[in-house]
Amino acid sequence: MVNEVFHQLGTEPSVIRELFAYGLQRSAEVGSEHVYDYSLGNPSIPAPKAVNQAITDILQDTDSIRVHGYSMAAGFTETRQAIADDLNRRLGTSLHAGNLFLTCGAAPALISVIKALICDADSEIAVVAPFFPEYRPFVESNGGKLVVVPADVPSFQIRLEALEESLTPHTRALILNSPNNPSGVVYTRSTLEQVAALLQRKSSQYGHPIYIIADEPYRELVYDGVEVPFIPCIYPNTIVCYSYSKSLSLPGERIGYVLIPDWVEEGAGVYAAVAGAARSMGHVCPPTLMQLVIQRCASQMPDLAAYDENRKLLYGALTDMGYVCAKPDGAFYLFVKAPNGDAVAFSQKAKLEHDLLVVPGDGFGCPGYLRLSYCVAADMIRRSLPAFQAMMDAFG
Repeated sequence: MVNEVFHQLGTEPSVIRELFAYGLQRSAEVGSEHVYDYSLGNPSIPAPKAVNQAITDILQDTDSIRVHGYSMAAGFTETRQAIADDLNRRLGTSLHAGNLFLTCGAAPALISVIKALICDADSEIAVVAPFFPEYRPFVESNGGKLVVVPADVPSFQIRLEALEESLTPHTRALILNSPNNPSGVVYTRSTLEQVAALLQRKSSQYGHPIYIIADEPYRELVYDGVEVPFIPCIYPNTIVCYSYSKSLSLPGERIGYVLIPDWVEEGAGVYAAVAGAARSMGHVCPPTLMQLVIQRCASQMPDLAAYDENRKLLYGALTDMGYVCAKPDGAFYLFVKAPNGDAVAFSQKAKLEHDLLVVPGDGFGCPGYLRLSYCVAADMIRRSLPAFQAMMDAFG
């Protein structure tokens, strides 16, 4: 006998990963130049030079026991303070090392917070569509109920009336992801202020805090000077989950954090519960080499020129063909309306007839849309455009 919930998760791989695996197979068969893979959000720009230099310097100059040994469960105090100092400098906050719990990337951060906040079988976690599909197993496998707020089409902001209808006395938290995966949209300050006012009113009505879990791995990936409001400065009961996977192009190194500011209601208890949840999963003491790298490189910013070129190229070409999508202000995704209204059928036909790999939006809570990850080579985008035109001719 095995756990049926986890058996199902283990035998039903994500559509994204299936498409990515198919792309690797087809590349071996027909050549990678004939496969147009927009499936996986794998950063394609190199890590900043300072990051690679830090790794070299640390390996040469630092005691090997410190580099490869254990840290305390929450991470090195010096690394957490370096992160706090960087946030304070950029955001005008007053954070300190004790507000941070380092994790093996954003996923363990999210799971730790979700586990910490789900206190009974009736606990609900709300999410706004479109949303990262893994939120569902993160919540449901830990005994909670995922409540989906319908998408605000076509702007992909947040419909306040729909959000209010989704909140109940059992709501423990609302997950917000901005810049958003899969839409690339950044929630505006006005949107977030309205959400904050609603959650404050509902928290008072229900007699307990409703937290925002701010999932922010794309915080630094924005274009044209668009503001990404720091949600804890708008809504005090905000817990931030972050990863350096996207900002420093380090997805395989698995380093991130949970941030619980001093002003979060019941913050000390939440921090302890997050630490306990991480302990229960064995996700404590994230990679020490990467902790030391972040200690030196927390203030490094990505060079977004290549992503911005791809964003403009793909968005311009597809909209000229008649495709409809919200203009992405951040991250590295386009969320495109399937011209036939059936994203699954579109994705399957594109895959089989053109080796064009695009992800149906059904798993993101938004049927009829397709996610395209444009962290790819610009030349691949150009070579793929005839396939997009052929699909529009077939379905448009």
